[in-house]
Amino acid sequence: MNEKPSVIAIVGPTAVGKTALSIELAKSFNGEIINGDSMQVYRGLSIGTAKIEPNEMEGVPHHLLDIKDPTDNFSVAEYQKLVREKIDEIASRNRVPIIVGGTGLYIQSVLYDFRFTQEKKTDNALLNELEQLSPEDLYDRLTILDPIAAEEIHPNNVQRVIRAIERVELSGKRKDEIEQDQGHEKIYPHYIIGLSIDRALLYERINKRVDIMIEKGLLDEVSGLHKQGIRQVQSIQAIGYKEIYEYLDGHITLEEAIDKLKQNSRRYAKRQLTYFRNKMDIHWYNPFTDMERIIKEIQAFLQENY
Repeated sequence: MNEKPSVIAIVGPTAVGKTALSIELAKSFNGEIINGDSMQVYRGLSIGTAKIEPNEMEGVPHHLLDIKDPTDNFSVAEYQKLVREKIDEIASRNRVPIIVGGTGLYIQSVLYDFRFTQEKKTDNALLNELEQLSPEDLYDRLTILDPIAAEEIHPNNVQRVIRAIERVELSGKRKDEIEQDQGHEKIYPHYIIGLSIDRALLYERINKRVDIMIEKGLLDEVSGLHKQGIRQVQSIQAIGYKEIYEYLDGHITLEEAIDKLKQNSRRYAKRQLTYFRNKMDIHWYNPFTDMERIIKEIQAFLQENY
């Protein structure tokens, strides 16, 4: 038996069918599910994040859902710590930890040797200096200091731009320099199930999911956050929230917001697939045709590692 617990992960793009498969595997292998989506940690963000509903859990324990207020920050380093603790806790009950979600970096940070350097506390003088700059000047500064990080951040996301500038100014290292020597060694014996289907079908499912979100009350959910004056925080940068905020602020029509939400979701799915295919050792399956093969291969993995 391995000293470290064995872990199953289910990854893939949005709307591909991860939730349904996770319930089947948890019931088949005495498992408990750990959230692997960076936005499902937030209370009050349920419809727009496609968070599993209690009646859909079928008695399977779920962990790390609704643990943060919408105004809280949440980092990959905090996620890594919480999930590793949860893995040990679940394994101590002789149950199988199953991480399920689409946030690739978060899941990768748990399964591999990602080390997060202790960042220096915010330099007040630097922060005061940055807060005096316009969004355009801030983004230009980041582009000079860390062009790769700048490519990953929207120029209007001032909070993230400032954090990225602080990281490189205080650590002396660009984002790629911090990450390049990390994430190669396995921390746990693990089996990563990647779900993939025909691109046209995936996009059809994404569009349908957005329509269902609207029917379920996404507008009311986002309006509740908007009325509380929640702005410029990590949570509402999520797809499904930022588009409706644009509508509520009067910048676009509701129809335009919904179309934009569908488009952004499709683009996100494409980025997710690219990340998963480039960053981790994943066993790929079609969730609608490969269930028998998935069960068989997970069974073999657990027999070998337990």
